[in-house]
Amino acid sequence: MKVCIVAEGCYPYVVGGVSGWINSMIKTFNDIDFIVLAIISDRSQSGKFKYELPSNVEAVYEAYLEDYCWEDKKNRKIKLDRKQYKSMRSMILGEDIEWDVLFDLFIKKRFSVDDLLMGEDFLRITEEVYDRRYSQIPFSDFLWTMRSIYLPLFLMMKTDLPKADIYHCVATGYAGVLGSMAKHKYGCKLIISEHGIYTREREEEILKASWVSGVYKNIWIEQFRKMSKVAYDNADKVTALYGHARELQTELGCSIEKTSITPNGIDVDSFWGISGKGPEDEGYINVGAVLRVTPIKDVKTMIRSFAFAKEKVPSLKLWIMGPLDEDEEYASECVQLVEMLGLKDVEFTGRINVKDYLGRMDFTLLTSISEGQPLSILESYAAHKPVIATDVGNCRELIYGEKDDKLGESGILTHIMNVQELSDAIVKLAEDEQLRNSMGETGFARVNKYYRLDQMREKYRLLYDNTMWDE
Repeated sequence: MKVCIVAEGCYPYVVGGVSGWINSMIKTFNDIDFIVLAIISDRSQSGKFKYELPSNVEAVYEAYLEDYCWEDKKNRKIKLDRKQYKSMRSMILGEDIEWDVLFDLFIKKRFSVDDLLMGEDFLRITEEVYDRRYSQIPFSDFLWTMRSIYLPLFLMMKTDLPKADIYHCVATGYAGVLGSMAKHKYGCKLIISEHGIYTREREEEILKASWVSGVYKNIWIEQFRKMSKVAYDNADKVTALYGHARELQTELGCSIEKTSITPNGIDVDSFWGISGKGPEDEGYINVGAVLRVTPIKDVKTMIRSFAFAKEKVPSLKLWIMGPLDEDEEYASECVQLVEMLGLKDVEFTGRINVKDYLGRMDFTLLTSISEGQPLSILESYAAHKPVIATDVGNCRELIYGEKDDKLGESGILTHIMNVQELSDAIVKLAEDEQLRNSMGETGFARVNKYYRLDQMREKYRLLYDNTMWDE
């Protein structure tokens, strides 16, 4: 069996989160040959891997959201036939999209994406969409917006797709389009595994974005909905990490019969015997945060909350553990915030092995504004440490348990970007050692019962086998 993992903006270029999950999956199934099809921004990122690839990875292919035109000038011109024109029009209008016709267009014909976007056919279709729906805004702005929306999609569709028995896309979006296209080209199977719900995450980003405004926000959101829908329609199986995510998938158009819940899993036993506190930790209450220092993790709220908590509990020490090079400007702002507040006892460790540090922590923090089912919480539980987390993704269920989970609370939940709530929660756990220990043991019981790597391995083995041989 050969599986092509399709991932956008993560493995093997970024450490942690979904990338860590992919790396773990590949290592877990060492009897399966894997290909990685990585969607990255442009060729400047090419080959800059943060992971040592497992031996069962045959190759890494790259697809670029921004790229140059590589076609010979003599092959660049493109004129759509009647069927292709109708299909292109239906896609831009979002009405009864004939994706297979478009897939064939991009698979079989040599042409420049630039020339397609600048050509007469695309202009005529854009004029029709404008007249029908958007005539209240300047046409020139609308035209360039449409070109900017379809440039990355068309570049994806011009990608040379490696052959595999199963395409396993770790999101919908551009990854799901490539998976759908591979299924059309090769007749392979298609699995979609969503850690967060891609469409909803893009909606949140666009609604908050300053680079797009007014009706253009709706146009971008609709585009991501189209791409997710084609992935759901073509998928043989679709997995979610938890129940509410599965509900969102069906709301977005995925057939409930295709869906299943497959939680994350970690190697709980590998945390056995990790080092605890040493002489250097004497007198400190260590608070850890394992994360990438990026805006979505909202490290600034964490720092501000810690500052207020430390005024009440001077023995607190904050460990921010993870890479600082993924958004260097934001990481620099976080370091400057610590200095501006005059905060002592804040350590930025950079990239670490979590097992070298988690045993020294008294509890951990997660202040993200968006998450799926965070591995950092499961790792904290495996180290018998309770968690304070924002109410995003599956964090509520990880802390309080699912409906059939009677184990109890394994941490404290707060609202996003709420400095007061987070500060109060830090103080509460810092001042109550018995509560910390009790919640830590509840967390360990929860991860050991529901989120073990061998459980995830068994579910994905069945998923691969059933998908492969299901006619």
